[in-house]
Amino acid sequence: MKIAILGTGALGCAIGATLTEGGHETWLIDRSATHVDAMCRDGLRVDGAGNSTYVSVRATTQASEVGVAELVIVLVKSFHTDAAMRGARALIGPDTTVLSLQNGLGHEDILADVVGRERVLAGKTYVGGVLRGAGHIESGVVGKHTYIGELNGRITPRVKAIAHAFNAAGLATSVSDNIVGTMWDKLLVNVATGALTGITGLTYGQLYDEPLLKEASLAAVTEAIAAAQAAGVKLSMADPEEAWTLAAEGLPASFKTSMLQSLEKGSITEIDFINGSVVRCGQQHGVPTPVNATLVACIKGIERAMADRRREEISA
Repeated sequence: MKIAILGTGALGCAIGATLTEGGHETWLIDRSATHVDAMCRDGLRVDGAGNSTYVSVRATTQASEVGVAELVIVLVKSFHTDAAMRGARALIGPDTTVLSLQNGLGHEDILADVVGRERVLAGKTYVGGVLRGAGHIESGVVGKHTYIGELNGRITPRVKAIAHAFNAAGLATSVSDNIVGTMWDKLLVNVATGALTGITGLTYGQLYDEPLLKEASLAAVTEAIAAAQAAGVKLSMADPEEAWTLAAEGLPASFKTSMLQSLEKGSITEIDFINGSVVRCGQQHGVPTPVNATLVACIKGIERAMADRRREEISA
């Protein structure tokens, strides 16, 4: 299968390396020329399971170099979804399928506006990764599951074919007939740890060693579960402890969430699509979400401080 991954940070590279080694013509598309050049020159360095390997990957900054793909996996940051997909129209042919594996909720509607709803699949992955440098990641693929599905819940030949291709390559994947519920399940995991690590700057090992932060996490997840249930979403978990435990399974103590990685790079985060989604859903269905609203406000405050510092540095 010819696969293009749009947005190859840590997660995109982890999945891309796995699919490449599984025999698929996999293209890693990223706007960072430094990152792409390093991968083209040396291969993608993948650390994981106690060893380090170099994977010879196809990488480019230009979607036009790739041409039409059978499958486009979207993994850009949430706030770049529209612009990234519009800039990658060269990937889209008559039979191209577009699959979002992004964190949070709402990306499928954005993609549908660009390529048509009939092309779009939704999905969630528990694969993890940390970008260590240009062309260098720490990967958490082993033991981590991916779920994909049609937006209408149907089990179609195309979604089964993609799942089969992923599984054959070593990316454990299941087809879901309740992808909205599946997306909320993953959202609960992101709500459990993302904002808290972003605010505190803690790795997973540090986060899971602090009882007070666990209490805050469980409170945020409890709100998210209540909001989802009020919206009629069918979840696979009802106990906040499940999300807290699942978030760290198979990941090293040194692991940093994508939200923390974004802040450490001075970038804005996906908070609006994660905890912000919980707040919006709660508002729509009359469910109070004060913990999530506070977490959103704190992350927004950190982003504001970073922006102010940049302006001061530029004007100095």
